Amino acid sequence: MPKTYNIAVIPGDGTGPEVIREGVKVLDVLSQRYGFRLNFNYYDFGGDRYLKTGEILPDGVAEELRKYDAIYLGAIGHPDVKPGILEKGILLRLRFELDLYINLRPVKLYPGVDCPLKNKGPEDIDFVVVRENTEGLYAGAGGVLKKGTGDEVAVQESINTRKGVERCIRYAFEYCGKRKKMNKLTLCGKTNVLTFAFDLWERTFYEVAKEYTDIKADYAHVDAITMWFVKNPEWFDVIVTDNMFGDIITDLGAMIQGGMGIAAGGNINPSGVSMFEPIGGSAPKYTGKNIINPLACICAGGMMLQHIGEEKSAILLEEAVMKVTATHLKSLAAGKMGFSTTEVGDLVARYITELSL
Repeated sequence: MPKTYNIAVIPGDGTGPEVIREGVKVLDVLSQRYGFRLNFNYYDFGGDRYLKTGEILPDGVAEELRKYDAIYLGAIGHPDVKPGILEKGILLRLRFELDLYINLRPVKLYPGVDCPLKNKGPEDIDFVVVRENTEGLYAGAGGVLKKGTGDEVAVQESINTRKGVERCIRYAFEYCGKRKKMNKLTLCGKTNVLTFAFDLWERTFYEVAKEYTDIKADYAHVDAITMWFVKNPEWFDVIVTDNMFGDIITDLGAMIQGGMGIAAGGNINPSGVSMFEPIGGSAPKYTGKNIINPLACICAGGMMLQHIGEEKSAILLEEAVMKVTATHLKSLAAGKMGFSTTEVGDLVARYITELSL
């Protein structure tokens, strides 16, 4: 009997269903080659459902999703729904209810991909950002007084717990050790200004570092990190940071690896179900045109395979994607690839059948 994995699929909004279609196509080819099974169960969470029913997520859905081996997400964001409703009601709610406390973002420049950095190539850009995903400024603590008046006061609080900080840092050390690249973990923070939150982060970081003597632990302010991403990206191996800073620096990371069309991410609960997605938005202006780049979603599928234990198939998927970027695509931008969304998925699937590891 082949090993079977149950995957919850949320195609979502805009071009989400189009990129998910190509991701599932590639995953099916991989499962056939490596002799495992993927059972996909689709959910219609997103803008269209909300506009029809007024419901964002039904009660009990988190408990249902916990039964799956992984969740595969296309995109969330609908032009007819006020910004924040779907993002908070679906993405943030699932992060909190499923305790997806790690956001994992590989930043890797593939062969053939244009990089905006002068004289930098694939050998220079290959690092990973580990972002705390359930605390910080995104925890939702705060409030507003006298809204709409000249005396309005808005407070947004950053919540950082020892438990939340330590488990994120510990995950980053473990991940760095398994990655076996430079054995270097950098804490990204702002200890000179955010003295309460990042005192906790820094103390915890160096305390945990004593347990990982084979890994070099260092620190950099977030503003310095953004400069060095551009000037010296080759300095980095694994970076660990809080929710807000992680959100910002991973978008910069996406740009130096070629753009949102190639950037994939995982929302990880190491002891429960995890969710994998392209980090770009739903790109509604391209909906139905079959011109959006599906590679970020395909790569997110590779991250999902690695997470559930099908590491060999994940390696082959990345090799196939690199073959496509190196030899076929004119650009990663929507409508400029030289191929349709469907054709790019077909190319990746073809190389999965042809390449050998």
